[in-house]
Amino acid sequence: MIRQLIFAGLLLLTLGAFSYTLLRLIALFKQTRKGFPIKDIGKRILITLRVAIGQTKIMRKPVIGFMHALVFWGFCVILIGSVEVIIDGLAGTERALGFLGLAYDVIMASGDIFAFLILIFIIVFLFRRIFLNIKRFGGIEMKHKSHTDANFALSLILLLMISLLGVNTFYVLHAQLSGSDMVGVYPVSQIVAGWFGGLTDSNAHTLHDINWWSHIVLIFFFANYLPYSKHFHVFMSVPNVFLSRLEPLGKIINMDSVTKEVKLMLDPNAEMPPEEEEVQRFGVLDVEDVNWKNYFDSLACTQCGRCTEVCPANQTGKKLSPRKLMMDIRARMKEKGPGLIKEGREFSDKKSLIKDFFTAEEIWACTTCNACAQECPININHPSLIVDLRRYIVMEEAGAPAELNTVFSNIENNGAPWQFSQEDRMNWDENNEAKIIADLKSRGESPEYLVWIGSAGAFDDRYKKVTRAFIKILNHLNINYAVLGIEESSSGDVARRAGNEMLFQMQAMMNIEILQGYGVHRIITCDPHAYNTFKNEYPDIGGSYEVIHHSQFLNSLIDSGKLKLNTEILKGKRITYHDPCYLGRANGEYQAPREVLSNLGTHLVEMKRNKSFALCCGAGGGQMFKEAEKGDKEIFVERTDDALETGAEIIVTACPYCMVMLTDGLKYASKEEEIKTFDLAELVAQALEL
Repeated sequence: MIRQLIFAGLLLLTLGAFSYTLLRLIALFKQTRKGFPIKDIGKRILITLRVAIGQTKIMRKPVIGFMHALVFWGFCVILIGSVEVIIDGLAGTERALGFLGLAYDVIMASGDIFAFLILIFIIVFLFRRIFLNIKRFGGIEMKHKSHTDANFALSLILLLMISLLGVNTFYVLHAQLSGSDMVGVYPVSQIVAGWFGGLTDSNAHTLHDINWWSHIVLIFFFANYLPYSKHFHVFMSVPNVFLSRLEPLGKIINMDSVTKEVKLMLDPNAEMPPEEEEVQRFGVLDVEDVNWKNYFDSLACTQCGRCTEVCPANQTGKKLSPRKLMMDIRARMKEKGPGLIKEGREFSDKKSLIKDFFTAEEIWACTTCNACAQECPININHPSLIVDLRRYIVMEEAGAPAELNTVFSNIENNGAPWQFSQEDRMNWDENNEAKIIADLKSRGESPEYLVWIGSAGAFDDRYKKVTRAFIKILNHLNINYAVLGIEESSSGDVARRAGNEMLFQMQAMMNIEILQGYGVHRIITCDPHAYNTFKNEYPDIGGSYEVIHHSQFLNSLIDSGKLKLNTEILKGKRITYHDPCYLGRANGEYQAPREVLSNLGTHLVEMKRNKSFALCCGAGGGQMFKEAEKGDKEIFVERTDDALETGAEIIVTACPYCMVMLTDGLKYASKEEEIKTFDLAELVAQALEL
């Protein structure tokens, strides 16, 4: 009875301390903004089973990922044993779940084996952290206390496994020496028990009790230490995956408050829903402006550094570290949260996330390539937060870099990021070969497809060739299409990712009005950025279309037999393909471009970083229109080096921005004469069977 009372006291103390922490966290969550509603439960369960339970993303690094996965799965099994320990402690029983019979034998055997494996893997993890110079474990955000915390938490797990194996070992030994029946199967512990053959039954029983109490005290301490440690992800990672954003990575969440304002600007008589009681600032300045999911992400973050390791800005020596964003939100809430709880949103300590935690240099270095979000093992979406920070800088402070302010002005006045007149938007069509939708409509005809040319396709000298090549293919196959001509304007992609949500929505609503006026339902584009924006973001503002990237369209034409190619023209050419971020990671399209290339008779040589692992060209997020932040190397140079390593004669892509950056990369390397860059459409146009 004394033993049970002591155990109950420890359990109550543990639950009390944990409840205090939980209530404190709930109070901090109340200081954040509302986020998205939790729906599509079935889809969330499937994601949780795949990503959290199946550990699919952690195993993108196969060896160390499999070790981490085994540790996770082992904890899941051992958790059952921990529940049994609590039952035994309160009820005064021993092996209370033994009545489960064969199932119990399987659980105990699995837990025993996993405990041994976890012990070995934790030693490996500690060795890697302490003795090996793993780059992703470093960084300006990883201070001494961060490393100490990680090592301490790993050491606690090590002691938990040692004590668990000790409990099992001396339970087995006690059963053997006393001749009592042993409940459960313990493959590892039975071997270890043989090492203690000289012990008496009394000694074995005493050592069992020492390990049992050590194990339970460690569990209780660990549970209350975790919320203050980076290893809080032990509790938070699975819920965080369940609460993942369900939209494609390329989608930026719409600002409904801006939608209301833009609708009123375009139509002062428009009927608007009632105003919210509290007027919130645009974007994120400080921790009270982040939504609850951002704060949840910061608590769940494992600080593994995988996001920072794949960040193209960080790889090329720039200050941006996606991991630091999460760590800073957690640190800032810890610093400011108590004041917010006490005094409300009016509380100020004269500091903020922007400037005091995140510098402008970090915020503007992001290409929004989504490599960090793709790599995160618990589905944290860093770019969405970065865009919210940019929204504050642009819409509240008008503090965007000068080059981007010029881009905003050009889009507002000319409908393109460059200072070209909208009247010149069809100058690319030198021979008047394109079909204009206004002309078709005037004759009572309706095109099946609207081809969105895009600003680069209309004005960039290099990409005009791609536009002409694609139109040549469509005309050759008698596809029923049309273009908007001088009525086309910027999709707004650059403005949105650079933080100018107001300008984006103005562009979107004007474009939607024009498209609706012509009854457009199907859009084809060569620009993955426009593809992503029309497909994923325009529906939030009232424009829903079937959107097709030209690589997908060409591939479908080949599959159907409508498009026949002369494979002799490019036969045997050594080609490498660069995956555009907004076609690949943002929307999951990797196969269509490769299948088109395979039908051209070319020899495809993949870069070392390809498909979902592909490195960004450096142009996205508005980067193509501004000077890059200081670093060791330009991103486009790094990516061009990847392509040059393949020994390819031709670098192929399917994006206007990538085309510009890779062409510049070849010039930088003085390789523009011997190696050429082409868009997929240009190669198909060359191989048309006339």
